[in-house]
Amino acid sequence: MLVSPAQLSDHLADPNWVIFDCRHDLMDHTKGALFYQTGHLPGAYFAPVETALSGPKTGTNGRHPLPTPEAFAAFLAAHGVAAASTVVAYDDCGGLFAARLWWMARWIGLKSVALLDGGIPRWTAESRSITATVKIPQPAVLSPQANPDWVWNAKTVLGHLSDPTCVILDARAADRFRGDVEPIDPVAGHIPGALNRFYKNNLQADLTFRPADDLKKEFSALLNHRSPTNVVHQCGSGITACANIFAMEYAGLPGSKLYTGSWSEWIADPTRPIARGAAS
Repeated sequence: MLVSPAQLSDHLADPNWVIFDCRHDLMDHTKGALFYQTGHLPGAYFAPVETALSGPKTGTNGRHPLPTPEAFAAFLAAHGVAAASTVVAYDDCGGLFAARLWWMARWIGLKSVALLDGGIPRWTAESRSITATVKIPQPAVLSPQANPDWVWNAKTVLGHLSDPTCVILDARAADRFRGDVEPIDPVAGHIPGALNRFYKNNLQADLTFRPADDLKKEFSALLNHRSPTNVVHQCGSGITACANIFAMEYAGLPGSKLYTGSWSEWIADPTRPIARGAAS
């Protein structure tokens, strides 16, 4: 699930390894492409969060709705990804955006998908090369086999609000979860009954992932003996939630779900309940 800069460096010339740069800024959608154009890992392709990793917005389906499996598979295939490829994603913020590509690639059936542990900051800290040259891709053929069980919608979440076996896990910062601040969405607060696990708590100071055993202890305490398969992750728009899914999988707690629309979809319907303050 994680590769080090040394491991990835050994495979830069391997055509079966395909690398994606997922850098992005939620407040300035032009930054990711500018970062990529300035310098990226040799051979890496740019994966724009707002288009390749998101689908069309309707105004009621959240800020980053999922694209169709076919559209995402076409994007990957156009950049050389086949069923047998190893896909590696990276960003500059501890996997916040790269985990979205990781989750989506596995959602459509790919088996060998990983994050670059520490991302491009660790890569450059080890004095490894970056380039502004854009590699010309060799298109492949990829047929998606999306798993519908991995995805929850607002109706499913609403139907489980009173289910004691279900855990809704919100990946946003604690002040956003409580509703003290809301820098992006028009309404503050959280889904009633949700628990809070800020995705940055999965990381060390250098943006590498914390030991799997430590993560397992902390997530298991949150679950309180409930099954990982009864966990649905959400955040503001379905991005950082994927970072918590990754952390749980890495910790040996597989099978949790993604509420794809997350908070930005939830608040689009004023009849859906909203809570504020700390989790009860």
